[in-house]
Amino acid sequence: MSGNTLFYGSFVHSVSLTELDYLVDTLVYVSNGAIAWIEKDVDESQLQEAALRHGLNLEDSTASSGFTFMQLDDSDFICPGLIDTHTHAPQYPNLGLGQEYELLDWLQQLTFPREAKFTDSDYAHKVYDEVVKRNLNAGTTTCSYYASQHASSAKVLADVVLRRGQRALVGKCNMNRNCPDYYCEASVESSIQDTQDLISYIRSLSPSTSNGKTESKRPLVQPVITPRFALSCTSELMRSLGDLMKSEPDVHIQTHLSENRTEIKETLRSFPECSSYTEVYERHGMLRDNTILAHCVWLTDEEMDVIRRTDAGISHCPTSNFNLMSGGARVGAMLDKGLKVGLGSDCSGGFALGVLPQLRNASMLSKMLAVQPESINGQSQRTGQFTNKPLPIPTLFYLATVGGAALCKMADTIGNFLPGKEFDALHVTPGRSPNFFLDVGESPPTGLDRNQKRIRLKETFERFLFVSDDRDIASVFVQGKKVGGTRE
Repeated sequence: MSGNTLFYGSFVHSVSLTELDYLVDTLVYVSNGAIAWIEKDVDESQLQEAALRHGLNLEDSTASSGFTFMQLDDSDFICPGLIDTHTHAPQYPNLGLGQEYELLDWLQQLTFPREAKFTDSDYAHKVYDEVVKRNLNAGTTTCSYYASQHASSAKVLADVVLRRGQRALVGKCNMNRNCPDYYCEASVESSIQDTQDLISYIRSLSPSTSNGKTESKRPLVQPVITPRFALSCTSELMRSLGDLMKSEPDVHIQTHLSENRTEIKETLRSFPECSSYTEVYERHGMLRDNTILAHCVWLTDEEMDVIRRTDAGISHCPTSNFNLMSGGARVGAMLDKGLKVGLGSDCSGGFALGVLPQLRNASMLSKMLAVQPESINGQSQRTGQFTNKPLPIPTLFYLATVGGAALCKMADTIGNFLPGKEFDALHVTPGRSPNFFLDVGESPPTGLDRNQKRIRLKETFERFLFVSDDRDIASVFVQGKKVGGTRE
């Protein structure tokens, strides 16, 4: 399905950190990939009248008439697409491996050997095509991807993302120390040149994407400068990347910060002029409003203040942090300080594909921090609206959508269903996955009033967040175009 579509049924989206909007009997008109208008609380008997007010005739709703009409089943709903703010595309073949390692050993023993294979562009294409397809089917409409250090295969990833219709940031890793000889960039100059070439290449793919008559607010695929982490970059490379960032203020930046205690110690040993890991990035001009900092497990309050002051943001990767024994990020404290926070799968450090498993683990971690706040990461914590408390369901979904959009500096374009935003969305058909026990053995109730419908929708949505998988996602839309899902 593409073009102009009038949807009728139930919708769920975030309107704030603490509020979800549960819409029933609602019309949403998608025109040229964006939400043109919304009408709430429309009785089925009033559909034609409501459509005619906007110049649409439901009796002639065919593609040839300029729009199609789609009425959702009673138990179905549509929600915004999920946003993965941190993952490693070349690591997906390693999913489920390396359970015995912590971060630095995991990199040396498992990750670097895998990523080194991506010097082969044919191999990269086969893997990346599968990665993007599976991520879309899991509901990830936007993804911030690390490629390997190879600019050639990073270009392949950008090509695949664009062809499959996903929205993404794509960057090649910059790394010239603390990595094996077989997987280390030849020089600072070549690292910077390859990064510049990739930026130019991605820009050339879609300099001004448009969907019909309405030009998109930004290209589907954008470049991102990607110093792997401070420990993998010499001071000279960090300075050169900082200079490149000054010349490219609109290009995103992504890197890792304070993931593992040993990593932090080694980083401070490598940059003795800095008093904190965060200061390393600040000194090199890498903290700004389009910087994505992954993990941030061991941040001090002072480091959080620096991130807030520079308007950088944090990708919370709880599955990876559990799996690699890194610790638990204090997301509640981050939110109370006003930091931008999204969710990241960090595959293959995280062994679960997609954003929903990250939401579930973010919920579990917040509950653990509430029960035993000091034993999780050694930080004393004051209570606040979110600090030391379980994250509510509206907050969790906000992180997966609007929070991720803000972190990727796309909040004006995606994240929820405000008119004018582009239609990146999931059509959910509950009950296909084995754990989704929705009205098992019963017929769907009929004759419900709107309040009863909202209560039922709220229960169905909570089940979707916590027990569903990609089998419950019938269709995935990016810019109003169907790009994935289980329904043909």
